[in-house]
Amino acid sequence: MARTRSNRFKSYDGGDPLAPPVDLAEALDAIGEDVMAGYSPERAMREFLRRGGQDQRGLDDLARRVAERRRELLEQHDLDGTLQEVRELLDNAVLEERKQLARDAMMDDGDRALREMQMDNLPPSTAAAVSELGEYDWQSSRAREDFEKIKDLLGRELLDQRFAGMKEALANASDADRAAVQEMLGDLNELLDKHRRGEDTQQDFDDFMAEHGEYFPEGPENLEELLDTMAQRAAAAQRMLNSMSPEQRQELMELSAQAFGSPELMDQLAQLDANLQSLRPGEDWGGSEQMGEGGEGVGLGDGTGVFQDLADLDQLSEQLSQSYGGARLDDLDLDALARQLGDGAAVDARTLQQLEKALRDGGTLRRGSDGQLSLTPKAMRQLGKALLRDVAQKLSGRQGQRDLDKAGAAGERSGATREWQFGDTEPWDIPRSVLNGVRRRATDPTDRRVLAIDDVEVQETEARTQAAVALLVDTSFSMAMDGRWVPMKRTALALHTLIRTRFRGDHLQLIGFGRQAEVMDIEQLTALDAMWDKGTNLHHALLLANRHFRKHPNAQPVLLIVTDGEPTSHLEASGEVYFSYPPHPMTIAHAVRELDNSRRMGAQTTFFRLGDDPGLARFIEQMAQRVDGRMVSPELDDLGAAVVGSYLGSRDAGRPGGSGGIMSGLRSHYGDWMGGRGSWVGDD
Repeated sequence: MARTRSNRFKSYDGGDPLAPPVDLAEALDAIGEDVMAGYSPERAMREFLRRGGQDQRGLDDLARRVAERRRELLEQHDLDGTLQEVRELLDNAVLEERKQLARDAMMDDGDRALREMQMDNLPPSTAAAVSELGEYDWQSSRAREDFEKIKDLLGRELLDQRFAGMKEALANASDADRAAVQEMLGDLNELLDKHRRGEDTQQDFDDFMAEHGEYFPEGPENLEELLDTMAQRAAAAQRMLNSMSPEQRQELMELSAQAFGSPELMDQLAQLDANLQSLRPGEDWGGSEQMGEGGEGVGLGDGTGVFQDLADLDQLSEQLSQSYGGARLDDLDLDALARQLGDGAAVDARTLQQLEKALRDGGTLRRGSDGQLSLTPKAMRQLGKALLRDVAQKLSGRQGQRDLDKAGAAGERSGATREWQFGDTEPWDIPRSVLNGVRRRATDPTDRRVLAIDDVEVQETEARTQAAVALLVDTSFSMAMDGRWVPMKRTALALHTLIRTRFRGDHLQLIGFGRQAEVMDIEQLTALDAMWDKGTNLHHALLLANRHFRKHPNAQPVLLIVTDGEPTSHLEASGEVYFSYPPHPMTIAHAVRELDNSRRMGAQTTFFRLGDDPGLARFIEQMAQRVDGRMVSPELDDLGAAVVGSYLGSRDAGRPGGSGGIMSGLRSHYGDWMGGRGSWVGDD
């Protein structure tokens, strides 16, 4: 008859079911930083998941705790717990028998002497002593009880190795209970033999569980589930036996024959082990561990549980390493993690799983035709906005203050409005903002706020001038060597985001120059690996910048140059690159000539000098003065703010009637930053 099954429930495994989706902002910032440092997006994502966030444990922390737990298990347990317990019972039995022999005055002296001699000459081996006393006629009832406990203990321990909890379940068991266990073993081996021949059915399994289901609290649904559970524990028992010393192993083998005083039990268990190994050869049947000495002794059943824990921890360690092909955090066994490290660890792992899924499926990463992951345009915009916020904070100087000179700098009001965004300086459209609040309260009567930040709209402006902006960034060997690679990329992305979101009419071109120059889009620049070719070809970069200015004759040219070295290469008339260090006078002449061409087109020029080389400082200062430009010497973490501030100032200076109002406002309002963290040269 098929067994009726009831619904099974599991305890809640942690986390807030009403919590909002995971916050990707911190992950995106970290991934973007690593990508700009030269990591692939895939590696950058995995590095973040490995490190974790400010309030989120990562894979490395979980792996460390798994390793600590494994080490504790190995150090805290000694495998001779059953042997120790058997020895104690044997010693108690012998002691009680000696007492009885000494006080029994009615016993024949010859018989007493013979029995005492047998007690005195027991073999030192526990197994041999138990075997020798197997047929002994005990005179002490207490001694007989202790000796019978040995057989009972061995039987329960051997069963507990295969069926968790059997040691406790069979404590004080009757002969009928033991017979029922032997009947279950016989039926189980018969079912496994049938399965091995491919002759079993689900009905066979259901009939077996209806008869013996009490021995399997896990409640397997079919024979495959039962086999998985039993094989894992049997393999752990075998690994425990493999880990014992040869002497311990021999003692246990000899003692096993005394289990329940029934050789049939050992025959059934041996057949069960053979069936399990045949049906599940992929389990680790040959492994072993070096256990601690002097730790807590564990019995066969508890020791098998320890080895199952070790197997769990080994699997978790592999899953957390994510070092195998096709690895995903969904591979993590959260139930095993909760068993070994607690519910908190499972919650941390689940959050990491959600992060990975959100990063892969939420528009942050995409897989290209080459199979490689890359940041999506959406992710680039989010990263750029974060960098722009950092720039705004550096420019603001003091929390909560605004530069009033910037209001309306983008142009005249157009009559259109748009939703307010962080960093907007346009005036609010009060009527539309209030109307939005009324509409919100009408659709949600529980929301009593008069005005929410999402209600605010600002008045759009039209740019009175357009700017053609060329950002020239040094990609030479020294930039990578001296840690300036990532700040340079962050600066480019911040400026790109500002122009694309606030000054859409401006034309930005990004030009990287090392041994030669190249026009790059923002995705190419941010993903650019460190360049190890020597050479700083400012001449080629200026050629490309001037070509950009000529394409936009009605726009105000803005030339921004970020470098940490003097020009050391230029283009020959043949198109070949000429390199020389120290810089050749011809290389300097080519760069100066092209810079003069930029000046004749009206370019507002700013050099951003990185590093403390006095010779470079003198050279760039002379170049800046030659074209009525300026030189800025920012610290690396201020580079983005310096470039954005210079762009805004150059743009304002190019307006009809403009006189550098924004730049003047920035300098007066944020003078501590301008004077304290960098020096400005040639800024009238």
